[in-house]
Amino acid sequence: MIINMEGLSYEDRLQSLKLWSLEQRRNRQDLIEVFKMAKDMTRIGLQELFMLEENTKGTRGHSLKLAKMRCTCDCWRHLFLTQ
Repeated sequence: MIINMEGLSYEDRLQSLKLWSLEQRRNRQDLIEVFKMAKDMTRIGLQELFMLEENTKGTRGHSLKLAKMRCTCDCWRHLFLTQ
């Protein structure tokens, strides 16, 4: 779709267009969604996917230290079917 880009590799095209890779965009979106959960901006609560750790020694003054819970397919089905 962009002229003179058909022979370049994926990384070269990203670099010349100054774009992020798909993996970086996905990670960024995941962080945005966790932020929304923490600020109650979404229907899925933070406690449904994460545990809040009581040890706040390494959090630089805030109380949101998250620990990921193990999740199975049944967990995801329950989350999205009950919403």
